[in-house]
Amino acid sequence: MQNRFKESLLDKNVFSVTWELVPGRGAREKTQEEAIMAAEQAAKGGKIHALTLTDNPGGNPAILADYLATEVIKKGIEPLVHFTCKDRNRNQIESQLYALDRAGVRNLLVMTGDYTVSGYAGRPKPVFDVDPIHVLDLISQMNRGLEYPGIKGTIKHQPSDFFAGAVVSPFKATEAEQMVQYYKLKKKVKAGAQFIVTQLGYDARKFHEVIQFIRQQGWNIPVIGNIYILPLGTARVMNKNRIPGCVVTDKLVAELEKEAQAPDKGRQARLDRAAKMYAFMKGMGYDGVHIGGHGVKYEDVEYVIEKGEELSKNWMDFIHEFDFPIPGGFYYYEKDPKTGLNTPNPVDRKNRPLDAPVEFIYRLSTFTHRMMLEPGTPLWKPMQAIARMVDGTSLERPYHAFEHLMKVCLYDCQNCGDCALMDVAYVCPMSQCPKNQRNGACGGSYMGWCEVYPNKKKCAYVRAYARLKRFGKEHELDGNIIPPPNWDLYQTSSWLNYYLGRDHSASRFGIKRYEKKKDKK
Repeated sequence: MQNRFKESLLDKNVFSVTWELVPGRGAREKTQEEAIMAAEQAAKGGKIHALTLTDNPGGNPAILADYLATEVIKKGIEPLVHFTCKDRNRNQIESQLYALDRAGVRNLLVMTGDYTVSGYAGRPKPVFDVDPIHVLDLISQMNRGLEYPGIKGTIKHQPSDFFAGAVVSPFKATEAEQMVQYYKLKKKVKAGAQFIVTQLGYDARKFHEVIQFIRQQGWNIPVIGNIYILPLGTARVMNKNRIPGCVVTDKLVAELEKEAQAPDKGRQARLDRAAKMYAFMKGMGYDGVHIGGHGVKYEDVEYVIEKGEELSKNWMDFIHEFDFPIPGGFYYYEKDPKTGLNTPNPVDRKNRPLDAPVEFIYRLSTFTHRMMLEPGTPLWKPMQAIARMVDGTSLERPYHAFEHLMKVCLYDCQNCGDCALMDVAYVCPMSQCPKNQRNGACGGSYMGWCEVYPNKKKCAYVRAYARLKRFGKEHELDGNIIPPPNWDLYQTSSWLNYYLGRDHSASRFGIKRYEKKKDKK
């Protein structure tokens, strides 16, 4: 069955366009009806290749994008469903994918999702059982034909036909934030991301940075640039970081304030700005654009496309109009003074200051690691022997209690039993990251601060990057894909699980599984 969105991205002669709809809360409210009408207009217009449907944006409840996607298909246009990890555990995510596959909804944009904010009777409990890398890996397995053990042997499903993409933000202020975004992007591509969409920002040099980074990796995957038709009110909200991941600087807000003095309140200026972004993205080599904006009509999108095509022949003329850097912000590449964009040469990061302090606890942790926490270290065999002696005996409970007390004091341990401390520079992703991200930072951090605790708590991965960079090991963050925690191990000794080959580290270090003994009395 034809997938017009996928074909548009893979055809080098086509510049793909998607239009974002935010249907909101409710089943038969005005916003849902407007979304269906927009789908009908877009299908008839023929210039839009997919309609993107948001998944509880801003951490607030909304109509299920999956169901609305089936309504969009009936109107004759492809849906692109935002698929987040915040509200469902891995079983529900798998179930959801089966339903989407059966309904013929194939295009998915996989992302972490905004931290939950509001809902029935107060703030809902966030789930974050798996991260986008895990979901992309599951989708890749489903596309090959998911296999799992059954009573009579291995069961293999019929292959699905998902076209799944991922998100990256080049609009980060600090070196640590930006580098961990790119490290995580490597894992997303490794896990099977088939296209990439940028986050929201207005710095042309940053748009150039991310596509140059992707091409330098040798990845032959489509890249879509994010265009938000930005009114002054929304700009002020984004400027105060009330919509995580969206970057609007003071300089841009000041420009919008001037434009708002016009009789049309700046409407034409923001449409022209979007058209110029369309033009320079096409000129830079993007494969398409993702157009969004509150209250945007189909005719607005059509104007951006037509005007953008017209301006794309002279796209370099508009680069200077998108000079909206974060003051003092980090860039991955050296600046090209001729174009205002980037040279192909990465900046020298070696002597740049760290974005977070390296605490004594990290030095203590690495010393302990070198002594006993990896095969071949001096105390590895004695510690493994002790684990085998304790396992399944009356000593296991006090052994676990001692371990847990130590790790609570040092790392605020959550007792998950499948420890990822070694994978994240001894910053526990289960206690220090509210979204429990085991493979890299979400896109919501701002100026190095956690999305959930701004100006109070540094992003866990900013801290991890600083620790590793201090010793020249920051590239460890773009290494192995860390599986989600195995909840069979919850509230059991992670030391026993590690030394006896029961946790996720066993395959990495080649630790053979040791079978648990019965209690000796």
